[in-house]
Amino acid sequence: MSGDEEEDRRRRWRLVLGGEGGDLGVELEGEDLVRDRALTELYDADARGPGSLARSAPSVARWLGDIRSHFPSKVVQVMQADAMDRLGLQRLLTEPETLASVEPDVNLVATLMGLRGAIPDSSREAARQVVRTVTDQLQERLGRQLAQAVNGALDRARRTSRPRPGDIDWGRTIAANLRHWLPEERTVVPERLVGHARRRSQLERHVVLCIDQSGSMASSIVWSGVFGAVLASLRSVRTTLVVFDTEVVDLTDELDDPVDVLFGVQLGGGTDINRALAYCQTLVERPEETVLVLLSDLLEGGIAEEMLRRVRQLHDSGVVVVVLLALSDDGAPYYDREHAQALAALGVPAFACTPDVFPDLMAAAIGRQDLARWAAEHDIVTAGHAEPE
Repeated sequence: MSGDEEEDRRRRWRLVLGGEGGDLGVELEGEDLVRDRALTELYDADARGPGSLARSAPSVARWLGDIRSHFPSKVVQVMQADAMDRLGLQRLLTEPETLASVEPDVNLVATLMGLRGAIPDSSREAARQVVRTVTDQLQERLGRQLAQAVNGALDRARRTSRPRPGDIDWGRTIAANLRHWLPEERTVVPERLVGHARRRSQLERHVVLCIDQSGSMASSIVWSGVFGAVLASLRSVRTTLVVFDTEVVDLTDELDDPVDVLFGVQLGGGTDINRALAYCQTLVERPEETVLVLLSDLLEGGIAEEMLRRVRQLHDSGVVVVVLLALSDDGAPYYDREHAQALAALGVPAFACTPDVFPDLMAAAIGRQDLARWAAEHDIVTAGHAEPE
């Protein structure tokens, strides 16, 4: 047996034995540390108190994301089943009154999304009600702000200083030319006309939300579903919602109800951004009127060179490409820095965004502003710039 094979064998035994394998002399690092933590929280739970993980919805959501990202799907199924028995998750999902008593929040919704396949029929309606409560709260919190920001950006984009006679906005024109008031003539000289350009179509912008279904993106997906529903309600915006792992699913038909969107998501471990972008390219009809929001940690499992080539094609064609590493209040995400920096080199900055700032971001994208400058103005660090360790 070679030295590398021996080291790999000892590393695997260390993961199997957990803390008891400390005498093997193996130091875990990187993904192995995440795997070890997930295994410890599940199988060493008795030593730390019964059901300790299950007491906290954020902890469960993080744990589910970790196991999906770092273990094969068959192993994930076994661990989820063990967690239901060992950590009390079964009670959370099988007793509707328990679900009804829990304080609904984004982390709980993310947990229910991750375990939706295990929710029994008797609790499905209670689970949907929890999700409904949270999505309604989120829409009430930021839905109007997003609608106002997008409509305001569209209104500004329609204004022109060279309108046709029938498109002149006389109120704005008079306000813009008050300095040219002639008292003796009791009139304003309209040196600058303000009006609206002729609309090419009823739908003035096409917003494509391309969302990574990786387990680690669960909280971001919740917000994406809510914002997608708000955008879909705007008459002047056509909204498309695409979710992906190694497969691509178009959930646009579900956008009128964010609950249906979230229960239609399949949280998985694989990621093929290139395949998702290839599908999104087929949706672009007028590049100069299209905004593509890619929400992903950029841990590409497909062909990275092709992914970057597609982003370049979309960007060069006139599509506004927005790359979000996270859409949540959870802080700086883990992401592929090399891919993020490669995108920045193409003129497509990548950064995380909180839900409160997202409406302003969409207004900036629709107004075709410089997104790197916009991020800097909002104290948002983009990939390729110095970040705290």
